[in-house]
Amino acid sequence: MKKKVLPQIAINTVFIIFGIACIFPLLAMISVSLSNETDIIKNGYRLIPKTFDFSAYIYVLYKPIQILNAYKVSLFVSIFGTVASVLVVSGIAYTLSRNDYKFKNPLSFFVFFTMLFNGGLVPSYILISNYLHLKNTIWVLILPYMACPWFILILRTFMQKIPVAIIESCTMDGASEYRIFFQIILPLSKPGLATVGLFTLLQYWNDWWLSMLYIDKESLVPLQYMLYRMMKNIDYLTSSSNMMPPGMKAASLPSESARMAMALLAVGPMLFVFPFFQKYFIKGLTVGAVKE
Repeated sequence: MKKKVLPQIAINTVFIIFGIACIFPLLAMISVSLSNETDIIKNGYRLIPKTFDFSAYIYVLYKPIQILNAYKVSLFVSIFGTVASVLVVSGIAYTLSRNDYKFKNPLSFFVFFTMLFNGGLVPSYILISNYLHLKNTIWVLILPYMACPWFILILRTFMQKIPVAIIESCTMDGASEYRIFFQIILPLSKPGLATVGLFTLLQYWNDWWLSMLYIDKESLVPLQYMLYRMMKNIDYLTSSSNMMPPGMKAASLPSESARMAMALLAVGPMLFVFPFFQKYFIKGLTVGAVKE
């Protein structure tokens, strides 16, 4: 009995320490965002603020319409882009997982080749701006990430583990390829789809690169790029219509605390999304297990 208990205690201790190590930066980030800038400079980071100060949030949220609009853009891009991307990626992955597909090897090479080489920044910019005319549209934030080769290969490997006999029996019963894909393959691939979906959601949510290249309209600026501009230039909110809070000068604006407040605004929604995917991660760990 002791031989079983001691290893279990050791494993639990390691995971408890790992959990604390993951929570500690988040608590420190919250504390710094509520701290006075002078205290941060003098005393450094603290888990409990010496003086509670909401100047960072007053500065960041002084004009909430901009933040709300950026949230709206990011939410639409993340949700719509993730759903569309998962459908496209799963469709290609299912095609590559079928051994009876005639062009399986050429298509697999094409997908793998794009992981090694790309057209480059300048040709991509010319293609998207001058030929596809996607600049300053919401679609330029969605389409470039819709078919990630790495996610295609992950789902292809996952779908290859689905028994071929299931597909053959459905075909013998008269089911079409679309019905097999949507009613059989996708439900059986939920753990893999949830994993790819979460990574895709994080990719869309955290992206600021595409908006920096192709977005000039303020109404289409997503949250991450807006926070990026605020980080690069603390006077961004004052550039158009004197949006500085009354009595606050540029020299007295919070720096480190505002940085942490922006990080909380960016990471907050993802903290609520992850628990919905957690059960599928657990299922994914047990896929293929043999019960004895």
